[in-house]
Amino acid sequence: MPKFPLNDSRIRPALVRYLVTRRRQPKAIIEELRVRNGYAVADVVALFDEAHCFEIKGDSDKISRIGTQGAYYNTAFRLITLVTTVGNLPRALALAPRFWGVIIVSADASGELLFDRVRTAQTNPRFDKELAVQTLWKDEMLSLLRREDCKRKPRNVLARLISDETKKCELSNRICEILHSRHLTKYS
Repeated sequence: MPKFPLNDSRIRPALVRYLVTRRRQPKAIIEELRVRNGYAVADVVALFDEAHCFEIKGDSDKISRIGTQGAYYNTAFRLITLVTTVGNLPRALALAPRFWGVIIVSADASGELLFDRVRTAQTNPRFDKELAVQTLWKDEMLSLLRREDCKRKPRNVLARLISDETKKCELSNRICEILHSRHLTKYS
């Protein structure tokens, strides 16, 4: 049997199948979600009550990139999990913040991908309301404010206003609801 590399294009569809077959299924899954005004792109975001970011690092990916990418994810998501391979595990555990979850992906003898949770994601203490809300489009941000005097304000001003008026958990839930309403692929 030929050995296939464990790369993003192979891991991603298997991860989505894994997520939708779990006991607690997401309302929806979004792939390639731009965060922080597009400075980073989350590989897979599962929408539960809150958005849970899954960053994939396969065999050929540079695991060190989670430092840069993670800085953006940490401000945008309250739950983050790194999905990586056995070969990347020592470095992943050293680089990923302790509140990130870690899942190891491997292939069985038939080539089917298996997922094993090494560490469960914890609530992210670096979540930043003002930066997280910038994951939304301007019209979505305006729907959170429901104020007529804000339509001409730039997105960064809207983000500050929303952040000032909303608690972390509530805002995270609202962002998830809005993302769900525009999601690309629905699973039910």
